[in-house]
Formats: sequence, C-alpha cells, structure tokens
Amino acid sequence: MNIVGLPALTETYENYIWVLHTHNKAWVIDPGESEQVLDYLNQHNLELQAILITHKHHDHINGIQGILQRFEGIDIYGPVNDQLDMVKIRCKEGDEITLDQELVLKVVETPGHTPDHICFYNDEYLFSGDTIFTGGCGRILGGTPEQYAQSLLKLRALPDSLMFFCSHEYTETNLRFAQIVEPNNIALQNRIEQTHICYPKIHIGAQSTLGLEKATNPFLRFDHENIKPLLTTRGAKDNDADLFLTLREWKDEFDRQN
Repeated sequence: MNIVGLPALTETYENYIWVLHTHNKAWVIDPGESEQVLDYLNQHNLELQAILITHKHHDHINGIQGILQRFEGIDIYGPVNDQLDMVKIRCKEGDEITLDQELVLKVVETPGHTPDHICFYNDEYLFSGDTIFTGGCGRILGGTPEQYAQSLLKLRALPDSLMFFCSHEYTETNLRFAQIVEPNNIALQNRIEQTHICYPKIHIGAQSTLGLEKATNPFLRFDHENIKPLLTTRGAKDNDADLFLTLREWKDEFDRQN
C-alpha cells in the first residue's frame, strides 16, 4: 500500500490530504481541496474508490464536491453523528470498513476536537485526523475536555507499532511546546534533533509512529509523572479531564504568543 500526503490550504491551515493507493485503486482521507487530488490521481492513473472523512470542518471536506464531479457516485464514509448530507456510509465505534482485500480499516470514535470526530486504523496504520497531531493535538472546537481526554487515552491504548498519519503539519511548533513541558525527556530531545520538515512538499509514508507519539507528545502524556505536577501547579485537579484541559489551555497560550 502506498500512502502519500498531499499538501492543502498551505497558507492557512497547513493540511495534508492522505491518498492511499495500490495497483490502480485509490482512497482519499479528508480532502479539504480537490485540484491536487485530481492531479495526483491523473498522474498515477488511479481510479478513486471512496472518500473517508474524520470530521466535518471545512478544511477536511471542501474538496469533496470537486472530486465528485469526476468520480460521481463513489462511497463517502463519515461519522455517524456528523449530519453531513454528502456522507453515504455513517461509521460508528467498532465498525470495520472493507475497502479492498488489502485495505480494511476499523473505526474508533474520538470526540473532543469536535463532538463527531472519528479515526481510522488497522494493524498497520492510524489516521488520526485532528485528534492527535505530530507532537500535539487539536483544539477543543465543540467537544468537551472530558471527551477529549478519554479519546486520547483510547488512542494511547493502541499498539506502538502503528504508522501515524494526521491532517496538519504543525510538528515544529508542537515540539517546541513539548520541550517546554518536558525539557528532560531524552526521547523528545532526540526527536527534535532528527526532525526535518519539508512542507509543503508531498509527504511519502508515515509522519511518525504511535510509539514515538506516546514517548514525546505531551497530549498523550498529560497524566505522566513528569507532567502532572506542572499541570497541578497551574491549577489542574487530579483527574484526566482537568489535566488535559490545563495542558490544552497552556498550549493555546503558547500559540497566541508565538
């Protein structure tokens, strides 16, 4: 299976549209724009089979109509609660989507960024949308801290070996914040030294592994013994939702200042 990230909305949201393809078949995840998707499919002589949506924000769906002008009638998978008319197959926790003999994805509900957010994964890949980023996570835009904390813990329970794909390229900023939170994290220091971002070039393969995220991403470590004391000092109560919220608000403050 070939997986590439096509840069989209590069001047604003710094998205990736993920294209999965094997032989002459392709599947697209979260197309916020259409032109680069259609160009890539044409260049590689690929026939689009389906579109998958993690959530309803415009930078993840605005390319769908343009794609449908060429690939009319293809299946569109999305969250069961998203209320998007374009979604044909509504996905909920535990569903398995058989896209091809070589591509079966499971659905995990991860509300928090939005109330309806879902992620797709199997024994090899995790497509996290805006729930987890490389070194960070999405903002709370409709979900609740309680939901988001539980969603992060749910994804953290998945295998370390999963190749990791998210929908935005915010790695360098996220890792700068992570270093403030955990300055003595050796794995994080090594990651920062080895990180070289070439956005907005096309990204080939995974951005990370879930194991690396668990070791270096503070939003998968908000209850860790190295981070929890900092958050309680900032006023967090000793529960998952409040620890996560305090960390997220700290990151929001950091983003406003940088």
